[in-house]
Amino acid sequence: MGTRRLVMLGLFIAIAGVLHAVEGWLPVPLPVPGAKLGLANVVSLLVISLYGWRDALTVAVLRVLLGTLLGGAFLGPAFAMGMSGAVTSVLGMACVYHYRRSTFSLVGISLIGAVIHNVAQISMAAMLVGSVGLFWYLPYLLLFALPTGVGTGLVARFFLARLAKITC
Repeated sequence: MGTRRLVMLGLFIAIAGVLHAVEGWLPVPLPVPGAKLGLANVVSLLVISLYGWRDALTVAVLRVLLGTLLGGAFLGPAFAMGMSGAVTSVLGMACVYHYRRSTFSLVGISLIGAVIHNVAQISMAAMLVGSVGLFWYLPYLLLFALPTGVGTGLVARFFLARLAKITC
């Protein structure tokens, strides 16, 4: 791994970790507890696009570790839910990016990642409390995932275009 790539990945990890922690502090103005904007997923999309799925997975795992350490939720239920959502959404987005990039835009890939993230988090929460009854909440989270997934994809597309200009 080259020095430039290592430095860039370190910056992406730091940015994603801070976004993850800051997002946990932001009040969500909707009556959907647990819903978040998915700001750190912008970084995941960028890393998938620039460096591939392995580096994106590394960034996602380290971002959850760093974000939960900064947010005071390390190794608790929020950590398990965040890690499950981050890992599954990055792997899902990376698969779609790799195999169906001609079919889905970055916004579409982001939407898919948002849906996968919510399904994984609800699944983890259901496992943690030992009740499938939590799945009643999934449609509400998915409704919130639509605009946030689109927003995340648009922001990632914007930054990817800017990064392409400065690296060429």
